[in-house]
Order: sequence, then C-alpha cells, then structure tokens
Amino acid sequence: MSCLSAVFECDDPSVKFKAPDGDRAGSRRVEMTDNMEAGPIVVGTDGSATAQRAVERAAAIAQALSAPIEIVTSYRSALGGWVASQGGLAIAVPTEEEIRAEAEVVLQRAQRSLAGRGLTVGTHLCEGEPGDALMTIADDLGAQMIVVGNRGMTGTRRVLGSVPNRVSHHAERAVLIVPTS
Repeated sequence: MSCLSAVFECDDPSVKFKAPDGDRAGSRRVEMTDNMEAGPIVVGTDGSATAQRAVERAAAIAQALSAPIEIVTSYRSALGGWVASQGGLAIAVPTEEEIRAEAEVVLQRAQRSLAGRGLTVGTHLCEGEPGDALMTIADDLGAQMIVVGNRGMTGTRRVLGSVPNRVSHHAERAVLIVPTS
C-alpha cells in the first residue's frame, strides 16, 4: 500500500469539497492525505454530453494524481429482428453486433477526447448493466475511485434506479458523483 498526498484546487462553484476541518461552504481547496492504492480512476460513459463532463472531471483527477484512467461503457444485448411500430410499420431492431459496434464508437470517442493530456487511458466494453460494469472493472483493476455523472439522481429515475444511485450504494471504493445535468 502506498501513501497518497495531493492538493486539489477548483474554481468550479458546483464542486463541493469537504475540508479537513469539516467546512464545506467556502472551501475551494482541500488537501487530501490518505492511504490509497495507486490504482486507476474508473469512469463510465454512454456517449452523452453529460457523461462526457464526468469523463473530463475524471481525467482532471487522474492527471492530478498521476493515475491512469479507465473508461467503461456497457450495452445490453438485443435479440434482433423486427417490431411493429405505430401506424403498422415494421422497424428493424438492432442486432447485438450493431449495438456492440455503437458502444465501441462511444469508447473511442471518449478516449480520443483525452488525447494529448499525457494520460494512460484504458477502455472497457461490457455487456450488462452500467453500474455493475463500473463496479466490476473497478474491483478487477483495484481502482482508487469511480467517477459518475449525477444524471438520474432526481425524480422518477432515482426511485426506479440509476447508475450513480446504484454505484454510490454498492461500490466498495470511493465514488465521486459529478454535477453534470
């Protein structure tokens, strides 16, 4: 186990740090000293603009800590075939190969967005639920933190379940929920 010491500064008023003395209100700087594994920062994306904000924040943290960043996206299998739509038209359901190819494009786009920052960037394409995929990759890699956006933290999705809700309640490591919506 290695010892981590880092100072984070942020001018973004939406980011809240809890200072060592417990003061959150005016603090824009916090010094963190903790015994943490020097593992990667894991972040999820679905290709949306809000998810890209979480990727950007995870990249900033990874840079500050000189840690690798691992980008995760997941997809659900489809059966393929045809379904009826309104008006009696038949619509083709994407095949698993098409869904997987689209998810791969999402990962490549997120990886390219971090090019030129001097980061070690890994990507992971997983089949299944996004929250479970994030936690599995984080556990497998010994990640020090999972970063997710806050989309789905309010309203009906909070009750029905969302990725940040699931990860924040079940992950066995630090979770940062970034205000993205």
